[in-house]
This record gives sequence, structure tokens and C-alpha cells, in this order.
Amino acid sequence: MGMTMTQKILAAHAGLKEVKAGQFIEADLDIVLANDITGPVAIKEFNKMGAKGVFDKNKVVLVPDHFTPNKDIKAAEQCKMLREFAVDQEIENYFEVGEMGIEHALLPEKGLVVAGDAVIGADSHTCTYGALGAFATGIGSTDMAAGMARGKAWFKVPSAIKFELIGKPTKWVSGKDVILHIIGMIGVDGALYKSMEFMGSGLKNLSMDDRLAMANMAIEAGAKNGIFMVDDITKEYMKEHKNKNKAFKKKIKIYAPDEDAVYDETYVIDLAKIRPTVAFPHLPENTKTIDEVGDIKIDQVVIGSCTNGRMEDMEVTAKILKGKKVAKNLRLIIFPGTQQIYLDCVKKGYAEIFVKAGAVFSTPTCGPCLGGHMGILAAGERAVATTNRNFVGRMGHVDSEIYLASPAVAAASAIAGKIFNPEKL
Repeated sequence: MGMTMTQKILAAHAGLKEVKAGQFIEADLDIVLANDITGPVAIKEFNKMGAKGVFDKNKVVLVPDHFTPNKDIKAAEQCKMLREFAVDQEIENYFEVGEMGIEHALLPEKGLVVAGDAVIGADSHTCTYGALGAFATGIGSTDMAAGMARGKAWFKVPSAIKFELIGKPTKWVSGKDVILHIIGMIGVDGALYKSMEFMGSGLKNLSMDDRLAMANMAIEAGAKNGIFMVDDITKEYMKEHKNKNKAFKKKIKIYAPDEDAVYDETYVIDLAKIRPTVAFPHLPENTKTIDEVGDIKIDQVVIGSCTNGRMEDMEVTAKILKGKKVAKNLRLIIFPGTQQIYLDCVKKGYAEIFVKAGAVFSTPTCGPCLGGHMGILAAGERAVATTNRNFVGRMGHVDSEIYLASPAVAAASAIAGKIFNPEKL
């Protein structure tokens, strides 16, 4: 019986010739990741278990990005604990404010994850790295502590769903629209503890930024991980990024599914038929196409996050905002994913476009996405966000509403003052 991409990676990291869905294994890890919220909890557990040192100073990655720049004393103390642990353990890949980014935008940019890697992170959106052909999944802080100490983690091998992508998206349709469409189709538990595996002729029409956004939201369908078949686009991206960190050159290993790999379901997704898509409150599965939205006025737009804070997201936002103004009494907040993306926005003139349009252009942070800081919603307010979750109270008051959308829809909505189709600008 053949194996899926995910199963092949897990088998290789467990030192086994093959694995099957439902099998419990212990696998070696290439990256163990934490942030300023989950890291301190993991550090406490690391100390409780009596661990003296991390298993590999290059393979533990710490990124303070959630409540940074520090929003209050408690946030400052958490970041201090992360910083002191990084210094004490001589962690090579600790990224301080000023050189960091939103973790799931930063690691691919720095070349810290490549095809064939096995990655755990104490953050649910660690599944982002599946866009590179890696197995990547979120775990709890206790597993994070054990991973830092031992360089291993246990897994139940997931079964899989195959997504055969065909066709080419139309002008304003991006990876965000594709994944929202899929989640709307299968539901928030449609891939529960399964691997979402993306392949097909349509892959060539999706950029790496599209794929990273899609893999990022695999968890919103309940998946254990999302993973893309490695193609020339992936290889070119890895070639450009993999050696940016001189202390950490990675070996790439590409895994393709066997012809007789077993999938629980197979879906054929015609990218040409997907419309700009919006997820209504209060679940990512509650989707409507832009043509079905109706007249919904909004108070705030957030463009950024680990889902849509990459360069292509900034480019489409600048294209739509250029020469226009944000609607009166509406707040537009733009968060580039990394400091490099921020700098590139300055160099390309996007920062000036954003500011002249009336937007706030901020340093990278997860703040508004999780209702942490820098964009909290009051009771009764509505936001369009390029983030990944729209649960009750996710971005602030429990009586606020979040509508998930692509950067194109979000930017158009910021100008119109209501959820708006970018095709009509």
C-alpha cells in the first residue's frame, strides 16, 4: 500500500520504511518553534523536566511576535523570559523586535524550513510550512518543551484528503479565496486530524504566497497539516531563500505521493470557477462569494497576519489604494509580515501609498489578529480582516463581527466603507 506525502516524511523521520494512517510513531524534528505567548509556558515545562540544554541550538526557533512590541508589563515579562532563555541556551535563531517578523512569514523568508522537513510549533498555524513541501503542525507547550529537549515528538500518522487543483484563478482571486472556498465546502471539521494534500495542474497558477496562505489555514478545516506537491515554483523559492541564514544551510528532500497512495476523499477544485470569497461571522466555513455578500457596512479593515502579510499581499493592497482614500470614519491597519517586507514596501513606494490613503502602516505583529493589541474591536463593530479566524470575540468584544477576506477584497472594502468587490473599483 502506497503512502501520501505526509506519510513519507513521517516514515523517514521515524526511521521506518513505511507508516500507515492511525499508527503511532516517534519522529525526529528539524525545527521546534515557539513565540512569546507559548514559549514561556514551554520554558517552564522544560525547566520542570530537569532539561539542561536544547537538543540543537540551530533547530530551536524563538520569535516574539504576538504581543510585541510589548503591549503591557505582562507581555514584557514574557518576552524577557524568552530572551533570557535564548541567551542562556545560545539559541541561534532568536529574532528580536526590529529583526523579527510574524513567525510563519519569517521562517520561510529566512530559509529555516525547506521541503522534507518535520516541524512542530507551539502555534496552530505552524501548518503554513506545508506550502514548501514540509510536514508542519501545531502542538501544545508541553510537547514543545519535550521537543526542545529531545528533538523528537510523537504523532498519530494522519490519513489524507487529496485536492486536485486545475485551471487558473481570475484576476482578483488569490490563495486566500481558494482556501476559504474549500473550508466553506468541507467545513471546519471536514479534515479533522487529516492531511490536506494539494497537487494538480493548477498548482503552476498559484504563487508561493498563495500556497503559504492556503497551508496556513489548513487548521481551520481541522487538519493535522496541509502540504503542497513540490514543483519548479517551490524549488525556485527555496533556492532564493534557503541559504539566507549562513549558519543554517538546509538539505532539501522532495517527497511525492505514491501512485497507489490511499486518500479518504478526493476533490477536484477548478481555480477558474472560484470567486472572491468572504467568510461571515463566526466561523471560517460560513462563506459567501462576493456576489452574495449584500450591503454590509464596516468600521475597520486589517490587512496582514501570518496568512496575508506577504509581499504579494502588500502589492495588491497598494495597487488598489493608489490615488484613493480610506472611507471616512473607517480604520485601515496594515501589518507587513516581516521587517524585510516592511523595508521593501518603503523602497517600492507602497508605504507612501498606504499612508496617503489614510492607513496605519505598522511594524510586524500578530496583535490585532488574536485580539491582543493595535486593532481591538468595540461592541457592535465590524471588521474585514485578511487574518485566519473569525470566532466570537477573536479580535475584541464578543459583540463585534469579523469577516475574513483576501487583501484585494479588504483593500476595496476600506475604500468603499463596506464589503466591496474589487472588480467594481
